[in-house]
Amino acid sequence: MVTIRNIKTILTAPRGIDLVVVKVETSEPGLYGLGCATFTQRYEAVATAVNEYLKPLLEGRNVEDIEDIWQTAMGSSYWRNGPVLNNALSGVDEALWDIKGKMANMPVYDLFGGKCRQAAAVYRHTDGATPEEVEENVCKYMEQGYRYLRCQMGVYGGQMGKGKQRIVSPENSKPGAYYDAHQYCEGVVKLFAHLRDKLGYEIELLHDVHERLTPIQAIGLAKQLEPYRLFFLEDALPPEQIQWFQAMRAQTAVPIAMGELFNNPLEWRELVAKGLIDYIRVHLSQIGGLTPARKLAILCEAFGVRTAWHGPGDLSPVGAAAQLHLDLASPNFGIQEFAGFSEEEQEVFPGCPQVRDGYLYANDKPGLGVDIDEEKAAKYPCSYREPGWLLARTTDGTAVRP
Repeated sequence: MVTIRNIKTILTAPRGIDLVVVKVETSEPGLYGLGCATFTQRYEAVATAVNEYLKPLLEGRNVEDIEDIWQTAMGSSYWRNGPVLNNALSGVDEALWDIKGKMANMPVYDLFGGKCRQAAAVYRHTDGATPEEVEENVCKYMEQGYRYLRCQMGVYGGQMGKGKQRIVSPENSKPGAYYDAHQYCEGVVKLFAHLRDKLGYEIELLHDVHERLTPIQAIGLAKQLEPYRLFFLEDALPPEQIQWFQAMRAQTAVPIAMGELFNNPLEWRELVAKGLIDYIRVHLSQIGGLTPARKLAILCEAFGVRTAWHGPGDLSPVGAAAQLHLDLASPNFGIQEFAGFSEEEQEVFPGCPQVRDGYLYANDKPGLGVDIDEEKAAKYPCSYREPGWLLARTTDGTAVRP
């Protein structure tokens, strides 16, 4: 029996974004697995949860008992389904799938039943201060073979304070990332009208509201965007307002993607079962790793909902590979968000998935196929960074959740 000998966290920031990778070492010399536990805003809290709680709980356990380990670890804190503990558990869970694949001499996607497709279509992010600048950046990605582009115009909430439009706030208002919902909505509609006029309808366009609107504003924006045939409208509402998706579904035909901030099944179960969303886009480590994500993908398949897992820059290449293996094995795969890999990341993480002509390819190595060079990782230490855009405020200075 191969057992867990040691569990440790590796903190690294090769592209200036704090990443948490968990390494599970086994009783078999040279056999280990890697998993992503990145909660970039609270990386030290995740590392503490892994090192101080999961490590002593799981040392000596059979590495093949992935389901039992997941259930045991999830219940061990009594209170559960929070982002710190879920990310910590994800690191261990993904590492155990990596180990199981290596023991079987199979890629993880083969453990899930094999490939449904040879590669996963991805979407990239485009931005700009004006519709013309966004169009220019879209064209650059199109020249590289990408056919799905998420289009924004400035930081979430819009390009505020530019030109004739500006934000007027009370005297002595606190600093923060201010935005005006009405300016934002007007700008988004103009952006997509411009893009469709210049680029036509052969390219797939997406947009992320990032929960910056009231429910009625979000429904109004979705209706105004209908003529521009979005691939989907992302995170139009916050998790606290999911009851409004029924009204949105009844009033607009714009495809809806939701789930980036979800932590537990109670947040997505009704949306999926009632067909209120078209794409589920949870962050895999946020819900506890590959084990719950695979179950969620199967649940969504039964109700005609496709996957679009959250894939931002604050996702390690190990986490990106975990998503990709699930993408390849899921019949209801929709699209994969992809932030690319910096040169530094590719040096620290040998075996990064490769993108060609808009598709992301996994290598055929056993497990997840991505390794880590710990010496190079140590050259890029993590450090607390001002959250910036997360310090959102409305025009009158009220602090709101982004």
